[in-house]
Formats: sequence, C-alpha cells, structure tokens
Amino acid sequence: MAEKTYYVIDPNGKLKCMKCGVPLEKGKAKFLYLDNGFPVELPVCPKCGFVYVPEDLALGKVLAVEKSLEDK
Repeated sequence: MAEKTYYVIDPNGKLKCMKCGVPLEKGKAKFLYLDNGFPVELPVCPKCGFVYVPEDLALGKVLAVEKSLEDK
C-alpha cells in the first residue's frame, strides 16, 4: 500500500536556498512527533538538504496534530 502524503507544496522555482543560492525543489520529508511519522512533500535544497517548512503549515496543521497527539 502506498504511503499517504499529508501535505504538498510545489515551489516552482520561486524559492531559493539562502546558503547555496539554488532553487528549492519539491522533495519528500517526514515530520516525526511522539513516535508518529507524517510524510509530506516540501521544498528542499538539492545541494545541502535544507527543508523549507511554510509558516502556515508549522503553525496550523502541524500544531493541530501535535496537540491532538498530546491529548491521546
């Protein structure tokens, strides 16, 4: 069974890594919290591996998931 991706953002060359100066590319990442993993696709630097996490994701969906896991 294929792993479900919970969040996807495609940078379309609009975002650049400040360290390397190269455009970020869509790549796979995984959020881990309290022994739970959530696959996501986010902009990643192909050179250094930096993963860009948009503020709305970090303060929205991720925060909501963290709170729901803590309540269990």
